[in-house]
Amino acid sequence: MTFDLDMIKKVYELYPERVAKAREVVGKPLTLSEKILYTHLWEGSASQSYERGNSYVDFAPDRVAMQDATAQMALLQFMQAGKSKVAVPSTAHADHLIQARVGAESDLQEGINKNSEVFNFLSSVCDKYGIGFWKPGAGIIHQVVLENYAFPGGMMIGTDSHTVNAGGLGMVAIGVGGADAVDVMAGMAWELKMPKLIGIKLTGKLNGWTAAKDIILKVAGILTVKGGTGCIVEYFGEGAKSLSATGKGTICNMGAEIGATTSTFGYDDSMRRYLAATGRQDVVDAADQIAEHLTGDDEVYANPELYFDQVIEINLDELTPHLNGPFTPDLATPVAEFHDKAVANGWPIEVEWALIGSCTNSSYEDLSRAASIVEDAFAKGVKPKAILGINPGSEQVKFTAERDGFLDSFRKFESARIFTNACGPCIGQWDREGSDKGEKNSIIHSFNRNFAKRADGNPNTHAFVASPEMVAAVAISGRLDFNPITDTLTNQNGEQVKLDEPVGMELPPRGFAVDDNGYQAPSQDGSAVQVKVSPTSDRLQLLEPFQPWNGQNITGAKVLIKAFGKCTTDHISMAGPWLKYRGHLDNISNNMLIGAINAYNMETNTVKNLLTGEYGEVPAVARAYKAAGIPTIVVGDQNYGEGSSREHAAMEPRHLGVKAVLVKSFARIHETNLKKQGMLGLTFANEADYDKFREDDSVNFLDLDQFAPGKQLTLELVHADGTVDTILTNHTYNAQQIDWFKAGSALNLIAAEAARNA
Repeated sequence: MTFDLDMIKKVYELYPERVAKAREVVGKPLTLSEKILYTHLWEGSASQSYERGNSYVDFAPDRVAMQDATAQMALLQFMQAGKSKVAVPSTAHADHLIQARVGAESDLQEGINKNSEVFNFLSSVCDKYGIGFWKPGAGIIHQVVLENYAFPGGMMIGTDSHTVNAGGLGMVAIGVGGADAVDVMAGMAWELKMPKLIGIKLTGKLNGWTAAKDIILKVAGILTVKGGTGCIVEYFGEGAKSLSATGKGTICNMGAEIGATTSTFGYDDSMRRYLAATGRQDVVDAADQIAEHLTGDDEVYANPELYFDQVIEINLDELTPHLNGPFTPDLATPVAEFHDKAVANGWPIEVEWALIGSCTNSSYEDLSRAASIVEDAFAKGVKPKAILGINPGSEQVKFTAERDGFLDSFRKFESARIFTNACGPCIGQWDREGSDKGEKNSIIHSFNRNFAKRADGNPNTHAFVASPEMVAAVAISGRLDFNPITDTLTNQNGEQVKLDEPVGMELPPRGFAVDDNGYQAPSQDGSAVQVKVSPTSDRLQLLEPFQPWNGQNITGAKVLIKAFGKCTTDHISMAGPWLKYRGHLDNISNNMLIGAINAYNMETNTVKNLLTGEYGEVPAVARAYKAAGIPTIVVGDQNYGEGSSREHAAMEPRHLGVKAVLVKSFARIHETNLKKQGMLGLTFANEADYDKFREDDSVNFLDLDQFAPGKQLTLELVHADGTVDTILTNHTYNAQQIDWFKAGSALNLIAAEAARNA
């Protein structure tokens, strides 16, 4: 079935006129990204050209998607907005809270048992407000969205940084915090700074052991984890057209790892095939009517340097398999170079676990290609050295792969584990035996992120990212430096054998099949539905509005922590076992910044409490300052808040009394989340001023009472020895965002407006 077909047709009806108007105001041919952005302006047809990287623009996304860990807080906020139903098609997906331990059936049941309170809350709140709910076991949000909701030329936002996966079907799909989702679900405009554009021209064609995954692993090595910040990455060229839709999705998915706002591809035959195969021929019929508008103009792709802010060209004929990592997804190494690099860096070569799945690589095509390698090894008498774990992307993928024998292929290796159609190890939901010992080891996976402690909680696990094909090959060899292009393996008879190149199927020859896809449609009228949250629950907590700004300068603030080096949202608000508290702000705040390295002692989760002179855990010290009425600030390094879209990384500091976060640079989503929660997100005018902050400083804002767009804010650092440093800070707040700060949060403004209109 096709969801929301009338909405899609309405979007397409507006396309020709809006694209023509956009081309007129911009005054030149348009990229695909520009077409989608300008056709989704809140104002309707464009009346002006917006400056990339500078203009704040109001947009009207077509839909919203939320996963269960973030949906809790997003929907708790929506309940405060005073609305009776969501204004745009929206869905919530139960995929993050199911732990991988034994296998699919038992793990799913255990996950339901442990999280029934949360799942029941999500089911009821979705039912009440007109939101589609995908139940536990239905699949990973981004694979389910690709199969059911993504459509060429559309715009969506989602409360997960890998919402960008939908770019595989030609969308502009952007990860946001829950407060942004609330705006759109409440029928309000969604604000975004007009992105810059990076064009990536793909020539040639993938061959042999090389997969779509290797394209984005290569791009990550070129652009690094922040090279795409504030940009949309648009792929084009004959190489792009040769990729499958799910392969395109893989590339777009990992665009989050270069900080990109999103990534996308133009509408082509692979998208037509995928839409038709997933029961959406009616979307193909509608899209074909305006196909010329669902890709970039010919002039753009003929002369990309004239239309993109940066252009990269990759020849797929020459691309080879990569392994990226450890500890960061942009440390890219071609497989042929891996051995020497691993030895030089002391990375453990042998692997115990190899994992295929996550929202990045869990499609039918991914499983089919990996299964072909396992079948080949089995036929040649080679037993695997590592445990192979599989997380199918959706119930539809799992059911079809089971029918077509791929899961039986994996089961030929006795140690293989078929886990639930859920995120599992990718977001720390993995009960890995022995991980608590903290031993130095390596794993390989087809996931998107490989930060320390992310998969199994062990800071000494070196995680490497590769294609499903390479993951399967490494699982068989037991060695990270195994190069299937050149290396051989010893089989049970002592013979040297070489693995055949992977083969697979883009789409199931007999079509997709599923008995129960796990979808719960909402009530037409949810007014009688009761959403209950127990006041004694430790999993869910109704929100109290944050206090508005008092209009005065912040004075006497203490430095809660000066974070050293990489500080991702995982460092600020860890996942794993903390996922259970995503709906309870006070409880989850006990993980605030416990993973950040304190620059004053180079330790984690130990900061000085200036009230006592003793060291304590970050959340406990923050609570002590809050109880004493003392404001605090957090100081950070480059690309602060990279990684997940989780707004808890902004809400927890806000809840525990942090007034401002001052860093060298921000990741886009986190900066927006801070603004939405009524906090000050500031950057150093002079990055060297980071070094001026001392552990026992008192910080005074000298001109916050003059807070205005484009005006720097001045801070006074009063040191314990009586000396004073005065520094300047920059910000990107516009007038509306300053109103959020003054009101205490963006949600406070929404609720006030709803009350006025009631």
